[in-house]
Parts: sequence; C-alpha cells; structure tokens
Amino acid sequence: MVGISVKRSKSLLIEEYITRLETGAALLDNSPQNLIEVVGILKSYGVVLDAYSINLCYIANTQFLKLFPVFKYFNGKVNPDTLAKFIWHDRINYEYAEYCMKSMFWHGGGGLDAYLDTPEFATQADKLIREYHKYNPLMLALHQAFKDFLPEQMRQMSYYSALGQFWRVMSDMFLDLSDSYDRGQITSIPDVVEFILDALVANAARPITYTVKRGDHRFEILPKSAGLTFLADTAVPYVEAIFFRGTPFPGTVSYNAQAYEIPYDLGMFNYGALYADPLPIGGAGIPPTLLMQDMRHFLPDYLRQLYERKSIRGLGDIRVQICESFQKSMFCVTTAAIKGLAPHPLDTEDPEQKLANRKYLTGWLNRILESQLIKVNGKTRNQLTAKLS
Repeated sequence: MVGISVKRSKSLLIEEYITRLETGAALLDNSPQNLIEVVGILKSYGVVLDAYSINLCYIANTQFLKLFPVFKYFNGKVNPDTLAKFIWHDRINYEYAEYCMKSMFWHGGGGLDAYLDTPEFATQADKLIREYHKYNPLMLALHQAFKDFLPEQMRQMSYYSALGQFWRVMSDMFLDLSDSYDRGQITSIPDVVEFILDALVANAARPITYTVKRGDHRFEILPKSAGLTFLADTAVPYVEAIFFRGTPFPGTVSYNAQAYEIPYDLGMFNYGALYADPLPIGGAGIPPTLLMQDMRHFLPDYLRQLYERKSIRGLGDIRVQICESFQKSMFCVTTAAIKGLAPHPLDTEDPEQKLANRKYLTGWLNRILESQLIKVNGKTRNQLTAKLS
C-alpha cells in the first residue's frame, strides 16, 4: 500500500508540473522574492562566467601539450602583483571551471564526445603532437610508445575550449537579462525563462570550433566541418553532466567500490546542481564552494540587502544563501532547456502533439522530482500531494 501511495503521489506531482509548463509557467514558483534572487544571482554568475570563459579558452589556446602548465590560471599575466594575489587567494577560483570541464569530459555525450573518437580528430592531433615536439625525441618516443597519452591531452583541451565557448554565450545572456530587469522589462519568473529560451534558440546553431597555432601552422582540432553546435553539443551535455549527474564530492562519500556509496552506472549519478543540498557549501572538498565564493564578490546591492534581511545570521551564511538562489536560477535555465527541446510547442492544442509533449515531459519530470525542486518552492511532498488530491 505504501508503494502504491508513493507512486500515486509522484504521478500527481508530475501532472501538476506538466500543467504548469503547458500553461506557460516555470518549474520555479513565480514570486517577487524568487525573481530578485534569480536575476541578482544570474548577474553575479554572468560576471564570473566571463572570467571562467576567458581562462578556459586561454588554457586551450596556449597551454596545450604542456605537461606542467604552472601558470595556466594567470591568462598570460605573470607579474609580482598577480603572483601576490594568487598566493593570498585574492583571485577568481578557476579550479571550479576545470571541475565542470572535467565532469563534462568524464560523462561525455553529444557530438563533441563522439567526434573526439573519430579518425579525423586522431589525424589532426597526431600532426599537432609531431609538430609541437619535432625537436624533442624523448616526447616523440613517448608518443610512439603510448599512442593515447598525448591525444588524450588534446581531447581534454577540446573540452576546455568548448566549455569556454559555451560559457561565453551564457555569460552574455545572463548580463543582458540583468540589464533588461533593470530597465523594467523582466517582471516575473516566466519572463526570465522566456528570455533565456530566446537566447538559447538564437545561439542554437552557433558553431563550436577549436583551432590552435604552432609556429606558422594551424591545426583544426574541432573544425567547422565537424558540425558541432552550441545547443546540441555543449548546452545539452552540460545540463546532463552538471545539472543532473555531477560528481560525488571527495570527503562526503566513499569511493571504495565495496562500500556501494557511489552508483556503478554513471547514468545513475544524481550529484548535480539540481540535487545538491546547499548546506555543505563552505566545507572542504565541496567544489561549488569555490563558485559561491566567486559570486559573492559581484552580488548586486539589492540581492545583498535581501540576504541580510531574510537570514537571522545576516551575511554570516551568505554562501549557503547564494547556493540556494543559484539552485533556483538553474531550475529556470532547466525550464528554458525543456521548452526549447520539446518536440512541439507546449501550448499546442493538437491531441497527438500534446500526447508526444506529455511523454517527453514525463521523462524529464521523473528525474527532476527527485531533485531539490519541491524544497526550493518552499513546499513538502505531503503538502503538494494534499493540494492535488
């Protein structure tokens, strides 16, 4: 009986959220406070993503095939001032950008992952490696003996570049969203979702390419002819890898296979941003702490004032509050992605199209309802079930 009750409860929740999406609402409740939190945190996130994007592209374009890229976080500006700021940790935490890149690289998916296993990629990578190390017989011998070692470095560099290009678009989008809000053009959570959706659609076919230079030679590691695009080959894999799957944080679970604390199948991972409990933010070994630390430097005044008012600790737990707002904003981005990828317009009246949409939405919601969605909406499962029944 308990199992039947739980199954019915989930079915009711799915129906409730499908109705929301079909009527133009978002996964996140529409309220003045949610709007302030989402727009404010996305403005800060846009500034941080700008820095992350610049650094990822810098690493991809200049640090490729360097075994020990000691100064990769300096963007080519190595001087006493930047070294002092680095030592005192007065800097952007680019390590978090690499964490996201490695999560995408690990989980794979999409056309980018598939292209990196093609003969075309292997040929270009081999040409680059031989040109780069043509005066280094030791490295050429290493490449000959371990044929996958250096090409694997270039696969990873391809993800540095692709994620940098993806975040370039997202940074501009979030900063434009903030400007529209300041002008009074964004007045609700559905407005936020619509703005993001329009930007995703406008950039959907934007090509993802990666070309490096070595002397007078240019090597097209990800050529335009590969047909890689922003939406299908970076946005969708990013949502899957970072929003849903993620990676288990060191120190919070055991990596020992015999402990069975980590699923045996990567597809069963649910450590992503939509599932994360904000409370551990600030703890050692929790990568999003780095992102929250970066965003706290760029919060708009209206959001900082809201945090001071809403928490009995004032700004004492600001990283946790930032994480909660960030999670809300990611449900808005997810709503936009769901709408953009739907087989038909969600407000269609055609019975067959509506049925196809509902099948599509049910697949998404079966995963999303296991996340923090109900919690960020300030409700419990029992409250929602009672309301629906």
